[in-house]
Amino acid sequence: MSTKAGSEVLFEKVGNAGVITLNRPKALNALNLTMIRHIYPQLKKWDKDSETDLVIIKGAGDKAFCAGGDIRGTYQKPYVALIDGITMGGGVGLSIHGRFRVATEKTLFAMPETGIGLFPDVGGGYFLPRLQGKLGLFLALTGFRLKGRDVQRVGLATHFVQSDKIVSLQKDLVDLKSPSNSDVMGFLYMFVFVGLLLFCCFRLFSAGSVEEIMENLKKDGSAFALKQTETLAKMSPTSLKLTFRQIQEGERMSLQEVLVMEYRLSQACMRGNDFYEGVRAVLIDKDQSPKWKPSTLSGVSEQAIEECFSSLGERDLKL
Repeated sequence: MSTKAGSEVLFEKVGNAGVITLNRPKALNALNLTMIRHIYPQLKKWDKDSETDLVIIKGAGDKAFCAGGDIRGTYQKPYVALIDGITMGGGVGLSIHGRFRVATEKTLFAMPETGIGLFPDVGGGYFLPRLQGKLGLFLALTGFRLKGRDVQRVGLATHFVQSDKIVSLQKDLVDLKSPSNSDVMGFLYMFVFVGLLLFCCFRLFSAGSVEEIMENLKKDGSAFALKQTETLAKMSPTSLKLTFRQIQEGERMSLQEVLVMEYRLSQACMRGNDFYEGVRAVLIDKDQSPKWKPSTLSGVSEQAIEECFSSLGERDLKL
């Protein structure tokens, strides 16, 4: 049994498994509001359905799981995201908060929001500071792209399989009888890794401010450090400072508290200049030359950042 939601997202019942396929391959399966409005109630329906034991979510085509958009939430039943391809923005939101995230050699993971005058949303303030060392801060500030097995090695994916095994993996998952989370965990094989990237991030990104990180990178002088200096210099200074504090604050918060904080930040970005300018430069005109305001880190006052985190009163997100 399968159903369509404007053909952009497909729902299928395979045995006792609910399968969601994001079906916009030409748009890298990026989420839109219509898709979200179909996915959310279907997830709720399956969560309450005694004949649905497992949910699998995947992307159509061979390039992307999901490259953008936004959906958040919690789920009681085993939830397996097959992140075989580009996984950014909304694709992260659809996968990272689930119990099982299966990467392949085609997986490309990034949170590139500082490059468009935004911040890592979809709960980035929750999962990024919980990565080892300062890796989460590094990923949040630079938009660095993790590829393939590294996505699993650092903990963003829980498991890794070769891309040509995804179809058989899905079939085997569907064949599990009334699986619990522990059953699915036992089915998938976990790898653990602490590597050079982790070491570099901890050493260079252990700092009390974005300015201190820039100093660390300049003093280090390695090819890796110089590359990150160049990358950070292209990002919105306001976004860098917002994101630095977001990761600091989020380390001590619950996911619900993080989502309230991120809603406040989203409203601040909508009131400002850089998000609109970043979208223009990167996505519309594609000149890759955003005019950030302020244009330097020193031009971003602590008061301006503080205001972005302030309560919205009655307009605060209610969860």
